[in-house]
Amino acid sequence: MALQNMRVVMRAAQRHSAQIEKQCGVSGAQLWVMQELLERPGLRMGELAGKMSIHQTTASNLVEALVKKSYVRKARDQPDQRVVTLTLTAEGQAVIAGAPQPARGLLPSALAQLDAASLAHLNQGLSALLAVVAPDDRQAGMQPFPFTM
Repeated sequence: MALQNMRVVMRAAQRHSAQIEKQCGVSGAQLWVMQELLERPGLRMGELAGKMSIHQTTASNLVEALVKKSYVRKARDQPDQRVVTLTLTAEGQAVIAGAPQPARGLLPSALAQLDAASLAHLNQGLSALLAVVAPDDRQAGMQPFPFTM
């Protein structure tokens, strides 16, 4: 039963991601970046990475792809030129306005709807599974799936 449930969850996430790519021309992870920037213009790269629970390098790669498509603008903070802030362009806002929901992806949105006890129970079970499947690969949790949820 657990295996079947995991398959259902993974396939639903894959379908959602495929729908995003087909409809918007961006990956699910890129759409998530755009949603964060829509809600909080001027985020810094490290803040974005923290909100998405990914490495800063991964966030930077996602942003660069969106900058190339003219969906995101990077700007240097005037007082401190080392600080780069991120904002969604009008083109990016148009893409996200027509995007399938949830823009953050199926799993992050679903997990946010669980009560604390259910989330703790799920995390405990997943931790036990990880101890058997990939005990030494904790860094993999900081990278989005090829199909992002």
